[in-house]
This record gives sequence, structure tokens and C-alpha cells, in this order.
Amino acid sequence: MATKIADQLVQQLVGAGVRRIYGIVGDSLNPVVDAVRRTGGSAKGGIDWIHVRHEEAAAFAAAADAQLTGELAVCAGSCGPGNLHLINGLYDANRSHAPVLAIASHIPSQQIGMSYFQETHPDRLFNECSVYSEMISSAQQSPRVVASAIRHAVTLRGVSVITLPGDLADRDSVGVAPKYVPAARPTLVPGDEVVHELVTMINKARKVAIFAGAGVEGAHDEVIALAAKLNAPIGHSLRGKDFIQYDNPFDVGMTGLLGYGAAAEGMQEADLLLLLGTDFPYEQFLPDVATVQVDCHGEVLGRRTGVDLPIHADVLPTVTSVLPLVDSKDDRFLKSTLKRHDKLMTKAVGAYTRNVERHKPIHPEWVASILDELADDDAIFTADTGMCNVWTARYINPNGRRRLIGSFLHGSMANALPHAIGAAVSHPGRQVISVSGDGGLAMLLGELVAVAAYDLPVTVVVFNNSTLGMVKLEMLVDGLPDFGTDVPMVDYSKVGEAIGFQAQRVDDPRQVREALAKALKHHGPSLVEVITDPNALSVPPGVTGEQLFGFATAMSKIVLNRGAGEAVAMAKSNLRNIPR
Repeated sequence: MATKIADQLVQQLVGAGVRRIYGIVGDSLNPVVDAVRRTGGSAKGGIDWIHVRHEEAAAFAAAADAQLTGELAVCAGSCGPGNLHLINGLYDANRSHAPVLAIASHIPSQQIGMSYFQETHPDRLFNECSVYSEMISSAQQSPRVVASAIRHAVTLRGVSVITLPGDLADRDSVGVAPKYVPAARPTLVPGDEVVHELVTMINKARKVAIFAGAGVEGAHDEVIALAAKLNAPIGHSLRGKDFIQYDNPFDVGMTGLLGYGAAAEGMQEADLLLLLGTDFPYEQFLPDVATVQVDCHGEVLGRRTGVDLPIHADVLPTVTSVLPLVDSKDDRFLKSTLKRHDKLMTKAVGAYTRNVERHKPIHPEWVASILDELADDDAIFTADTGMCNVWTARYINPNGRRRLIGSFLHGSMANALPHAIGAAVSHPGRQVISVSGDGGLAMLLGELVAVAAYDLPVTVVVFNNSTLGMVKLEMLVDGLPDFGTDVPMVDYSKVGEAIGFQAQRVDDPRQVREALAKALKHHGPSLVEVITDPNALSVPPGVTGEQLFGFATAMSKIVLNRGAGEAVAMAKSNLRNIPR
């Protein structure tokens, strides 16, 4: 019996180490799904089909799978609307440098270009969110396109998209597919002249600050050693948190809208800033000082701020090269920055978690801090975009074994739950915690069904404030009264219980610890809905005069339009969180 193109494709994926495909079955995708069925699943050396409830969730799940395993992950969607739903999750995956391959099935090949039922052009649509996107149009072409797609996704750390007409997938294959042999990733080492120039700049500077991103992965100890020799404070981006914050006596927190601690001040007061493995996008939070940027992605060098020395190299060999050559510096700058950091963490970030066990509405920060205490040392956290990003950034502490995944570069709502699906499926036995906002959970609420269907041990912690908190803050700092951000209160615990979750609803802060502990110990899907203060907002570490003016203007409009009571309530909720 001849091998179908769909079978050939699936066997190529098996050969590349793929063990799961996330997606929804349907029409033009059926030949591929049936080929997956015939592999017998991962237990027999084949591939498992993970049935989600929305293709967007399939792409998010694959993105988390790829980021956590470092291996190729796959998602799929049927023709037209099916594969079109993948696009948001694929944007997230591509921006996160996650090696993901998407199978976008297509309408019958003879109907392409005829405005046929459900016709779209996926080979065009996905160009902007992929490193490779091609349509298979013949049996002879198929194995080479699939091989190329795999290679692009893995080596370029991004998204590859294969467009495959359903009728073609069901035809006989031709020839033998090329065997996939993984290639070792090269190490980008800076040249001697560049190292000499960097050493010269460091030795001339009196005060050096380090700002680290996800590119410091694998270089934790070396960066810490450099900071120790230079007495340099280390700030970090949200994606860099996992890889540099733990076991770090030089840590001064984050900067940016989600920031905390003394990272902003430390960078502003430095004579030299070392940007290590970060493409931090908010140039308004980057100082106008002499700057060195080190990154293995050469295209990002200098695109956020002026860079005096751009270095296209990996962080580890760069730091290793300069470490024995740089002069030690005194600790006055470091001590003053750490002192400021400790004050900010104690008076601002720590304020919401002290003496609040009886405070209603519940402080969301209190919930996050308890979650940090109770979670396993190797727990995987996924965080919704918005205020959940803030609470996890400030209160979930990494230790070198924990992971925090979010839509940190694409900034999509509703990512936490589907990311948690990918984490739980790819890491059986690990504790997986979805830190979900009520807005994000509502957007892809159907994925609770997927979690229950596979009996995944995912704990969903819902921060329910019945408002879009981050959007409200954005409006206020722009001088606008919040509008259109509030939503009716929904009892998500009852929704979860109806679907099959162990579910609890908490509106008393004294019940938070017990509820979270019970959920985390449950072997299966669990959900804890916490009713939190809708007026608790994130105040960035570096508040500008323009932002304060905008906030004051917005407050005056709220007083005029809705009365002083609401403005007073908002002030009470956030006063503790303003550094002073």
C-alpha cells in the first residue's frame, strides 16, 4: 500500500522528535489527523493529538511547549477559519523565539483562486509571523518543504508554516523523505578586538550597571561573577527574570511599566550600561548613557537606544572573555543602589503583603505572595497579560528551577490557560499554575474544557476584579477617566465546577492560603477564584511628571463625573504602593 503525503509528513515530524500536535480536527485536515492516529500515539513512538477548543489556544500551547522543552512543537488548523485562528498564538511564538511548526490545511487545490467556500491564502497570511511559510503543491515537493520548515523553525528559533491542500495530503507520496539530523547550535564568540574595546570601556567607567534579558540563559554564574568584580547592580527584563534573578545579591529588580525596585535609578546613574541578551522595547526607560549591547541576534543591536559598542555574540563567551581582564571597582555605587532597592521593595512592593490578612477587597499582591510560598520549587507559572504580569513579576520568585511563561513580547490577552495546557502536556509530573485574569480567562474560557478532558493537573488561579486593570491604568496615566473597562461579575468557580474542576471562590483574605494549598494538592484540574480589589493598580518605579499630571487629570474627571467616593477608594487602594 502506497504511503500518503499526510503519512510522510507525520513520519518526518516523528523523525524530528515531535511527540504532540495541538489542534482541532476538520475537513481538509482529516488526512493528517488520521495519519497521526495511525502512529499509535507517543507511547508507541508516534504522535499524540491534543484536542484544544480553539486553534488560537493550539498555537499558544505549542509556544509554551517549545519554550519549556527547547524542542520543536507543532500545531494545526483546518482550512479557512481554522488555520486563521492560529495567527495570534503564532505571533506570540515567533516573537518569543519558540521553535513551532504550524500545519495550515487548505481548500482543494483545483479551487484555489476561485473564491471557494472558506478560501483564504495561508501561504500569504502567515508571512509576517513566521521565519518560513510555504505551500505544498506537489507530491515531489512535499518532503523537501517539510524538511525545510523543520530546519527553519529549529535553527532560527521561530515559526514555520506549511500550507497543505487537503486533497493533496490524501495523495500518494513520491520518493523518500530526507532524514532529519539535528545540527548543534554554534557559539557566537566576539573577536579579540571587540573584547579589547569592551574591556577598555568598562575599565574607564566609574559606575557600571547591567541590564539582563532572556539572552543570559546559561550564563547566570558568569554574569554574577562579572557583577561581583565590577560591583555592578543587575536589573532585568521580565523574560530575563527566570535566568538571572535567583541567587543574585546584585539584583535591583525590573524597569518599565511592570517594573519594581531600583533598576531604573541604577541605570540612570551609571556611567556605562551593559545590555546583555535583551531587546527591551521601551526606550523611554533606557538612559542616555554610554551603552554596550551584547546579543546573538545581530538585527536587534541598537534599535531601542543609542549603542556605543554593539556586539553580535552570545552572552556567555563575551562575559567569559572580559571577566579576567577588567579591573575591580569600589562598591559605593552598588551599595547606594541596593539600599534604594531595599527601601523600594520594603515600602512599596512589600506594602501590599503586610498586615492585609483581614483587608477587603483582597489585595491581589497578597494572593501572589502566598502563591509564591506554596508553589513547588520547580513549578511552572503561566501569566495572563495585564495586571497578572505585574503580580507575577513582583511576587513570584525564581530559583533556577521554576519557570514563568507569558506573552511578554506579543502582549496578548488570554495566553495563560493555553500556555498552561502546553506546559502540563509536555511536563507531566510538574506543578503547572495558570495565573489568569478574569478578562483573559473569559476570552478563551473553552480551554477549561480541554484541561478537564485530559484531566491535566493544572491549577487555575483567577484574579477576578471584574475590570481590565491594565487598560484602566493606561487610561488614567493618559488623563482619561476609565471607560469600558468594567465587566459584570461572573462566578468562575461555578463555571469550573460544572466543567469538572475542583473549584473554590474566595472573597475573604483569611481563606486565601487554605484555598490555594487545597488546589495545589489536588491531583487534577483545580480552580481558585479570588475576588480582588478592582482599584489595585500597578505604579511603575519611575513615575514621570507627565504621568502624574495625567493621573491627576483623570482623577478630577472621575470626581466630576462619578463623585469623589470612587476617586477616594482608588487612592486608598494604591497609596501604599507609591514609593515615598
